[in-house]
Amino acid sequence: MTYEQLIPVMRKIAIEAGSKIMEIYHDADSFDVKIKPDESPITVADEAADVLISDGLRAAFPDTLLITEEQADFHSEKGNTFLIVDPLDGTKEFINRHDDFTVNIALVEDGVPTRGVVYAPAKNRIFFTLADGRAVEESGNFDPEVIGEINPISVSSPDNSGLVIVASKSHRDQATEDYINKYKVRNSKSAGSSLKFCLVATGEADLYPRVGRTMEWDTAAGHAVLLGAGGHVVSFDDHSPLTYGKDGYMNPPFIAYAPGVELKKA
Repeated sequence: MTYEQLIPVMRKIAIEAGSKIMEIYHDADSFDVKIKPDESPITVADEAADVLISDGLRAAFPDTLLITEEQADFHSEKGNTFLIVDPLDGTKEFINRHDDFTVNIALVEDGVPTRGVVYAPAKNRIFFTLADGRAVEESGNFDPEVIGEINPISVSSPDNSGLVIVASKSHRDQATEDYINKYKVRNSKSAGSSLKFCLVATGEADLYPRVGRTMEWDTAAGHAVLLGAGGHVVSFDDHSPLTYGKDGYMNPPFIAYAPGVELKKA
C-alpha cells in the first residue's frame, strides 16, 4: 500500500459512507438508539457505515490491520501500522439532529496518524491529507470517483492576547471551562465530533482542549489533518505528543493547537 493508493480509496469510502448515513438521517423513523456496554449510543447508521467502510478497506488493503470503533472489542492484534475508523463520530449530534457528525478514516504509522480523511456530510465539508501529507479541504459535489477542487489549509498565526477556542458541544464540562479560562479568549465556539480538529487546521480556531474521555478512532483522522495543516496535538498533563496504538485505544486528555499558542499547564 502506498499513500498514492490509499488517499483516493479513503476519500471515496468516506463519501460513500456519508451518503449512507445521510439516507438514514433524513428518515426520522429509520433508526432506534441502542446503548453499548460503555454507555455510548449506537444507531443503524453507525452499523451500516461501519460495514461499508470495513468491507471497502479490507478489499483494497487486505494486508493492513484495520481497527474500527464498532469492532474494536474483537481485535486482539497489534501492529505498528494500521487503519483506524470511526464510521460515525458524533452519534449524539446525529441523534439530536445536529449536523456536527463526521466519518473518520486514518492511517497510523509508528504511533502517529500520518494520513486521514474527515467528512462531515451534513455540513458538506471534507478534509483530507494528500499523498505528500499536506492537508486540504475539497469543494464541489464530492464525486466519490473524482477529486474536485482542493484548497490547501493551514493553521492560524495565533494572537495570545485574544485566542479563538473551540470545545466539545456535547462534553463541555466545568473542567474544560476552567482550563479555557486560563487563556485570554477573543471568541469561543462549540462543535461536535472531529470537526474541532478541522477548525484548528483551517485557522478558524487556535486551540481545542479535550479534558474528557476519547478513543483513538475519535481523534486519529482529525489529528492527521491537523498535522498536515501545521498543527500539533499533545497530552494535557505534560504536553508530550499524543500517540496511537495504546492498549485499549483510549486517549488521555489532550490539547490540539496551532503553533504559537502559549500553552498553559493543566
